[in-house]
Amino acid sequence: MTKKLSININIDGRIYPLTIMKEQEEKYRKAAKILNEILLQYKKKYAENDSKDFLAMAAFQFVLRNLELEERVDESPFIEKVKELNEMLGDYLSINE
Repeated sequence: MTKKLSININIDGRIYPLTIMKEQEEKYRKAAKILNEILLQYKKKYAENDSKDFLAMAAFQFVLRNLELEERVDESPFIEKVKELNEMLGDYLSINE
């Protein structure tokens, strides 16, 4: 049985209580750390802006990266293999009729 865990995540100086699966704790804490590092970079570079601007830019950066990763996923080898197996199966079934 998977145990749930209550944790507090600090993002840009604000605490967010979360209930997560225990085995996901490290991933959640790492995500918060990475986000805070990105926010700190924006704060150093654009000191005159508001924290909301930094959060918006960080969100934009992550969404853009996610879209880039989605574009990299190439399903064509799997589709070709399924077509090939389908043809082989069709040939086998037609021979054994």
